[in-house]
Amino acid sequence: MSTPSRLGRRLIQLYAGLTLYGVSSALLVEANLGLEPWNVLHEGLAKLTGLSIGTVLIIVGAAVLLLWIPLRQRPGLGTVSNVFVIGLALDGTLALVPDAHGLAARIPLMVAGIVLNGAATGLYIAANFGPGPRDGLMTGLHQRSGRSIRLIRTALELVVVVTGFALGGSIGVGTVLYAVCIGPLAQLFLRVFAVRAAPGDSSAVAEESPERVILRQ
Repeated sequence: MSTPSRLGRRLIQLYAGLTLYGVSSALLVEANLGLEPWNVLHEGLAKLTGLSIGTVLIIVGAAVLLLWIPLRQRPGLGTVSNVFVIGLALDGTLALVPDAHGLAARIPLMVAGIVLNGAATGLYIAANFGPGPRDGLMTGLHQRSGRSIRLIRTALELVVVVTGFALGGSIGVGTVLYAVCIGPLAQLFLRVFAVRAAPGDSSAVAEESPERVILRQ
């Protein structure tokens, strides 16, 4: 059982991490040098439908969550919160941050977005309230198919990137840098933000988990 203070810290980490994740995604949108794989799809769908990218992110997240049912995955508080908080934070940040013009402004935005995304990922995963919808989809497919998480993640992200690009989503140097850097950054910040388990608590973040496997592979 978590002590009240430990539970409070985990909740703060969860919602701070999800909010910062949305902020980091908005910075990558503003940089306009390429988005992370799923946001390539979200941006493409946003252009197709006329909805905001944050709204599309929420709708896609909810749809992915429905796919958990046949995969027999169980969502946690972090899973459900992920669907809504990131999209709202993304749209809110886009409404506040002025447009960036010129590489002198866009490159720092891209770098800040990638690093902040790694920190945000470490924050909310270390809170240990359940994986996001897309990560849970990967682990569910892994468990049901027996295929490696590396293969499933690569296949899913290729599909969403190609589909998103075909719909007008942004691919560029930011997409490549994100793919290369997000794993090491997330692992670093997982260690920084790990919540120490209370004696006898079996849900320690330090234990092996699907989220760690996803980030490592």
